[in-house]
Amino acid sequence: MICEVLHYPDSRLAEKSKPVEEITKEIKELAAAMTETMYKEEGIGLAAPQVGKLHRLVVIDVSGPEVRNELMTLINPVIVSAEGSCDSEEGCLSVPGYRSKIKRSETVVVKAQDLEGNDVTIEADGLLAICLQHELDHLDGILFIDKMSRLKRSLYDKKVKKWLKR
Repeated sequence: MICEVLHYPDSRLAEKSKPVEEITKEIKELAAAMTETMYKEEGIGLAAPQVGKLHRLVVIDVSGPEVRNELMTLINPVIVSAEGSCDSEEGCLSVPGYRSKIKRSETVVVKAQDLEGNDVTIEADGLLAICLQHELDHLDGILFIDKMSRLKRSLYDKKVKKWLKR
């Protein structure tokens, strides 16, 4: 089932998600729907708040777009270490039609649970590290545009206001 992806400036995107207390049938169904939505939208990651659900749940697959074979479903993910710094050109399904350079950590270690409740540890660099940071930011109500300079952000906000008036 395809989910509706919320778009900025929807205030729900700024809310902080709550931990998943139990991996229920509903959580598994949400993860499957998020995965289907991410693939349909040709994204590489999607967080539950982007579809209006305030759960600490993300799906990520950086293998695409032609082949999709590295799906990760992470429940209650936390970055336990981050090192280095890099510039990353980012976009977002919740901020359609806009990309900007953002400073991110070069490498991260993330701990989470999978859909079966098993503990997982992911050591990542490159695109996966950037995607993990981006999606985990969503769980705390942070969009990549929140990390831009004030000037770039104000220019973007002016564009959004024009779009909303149409």
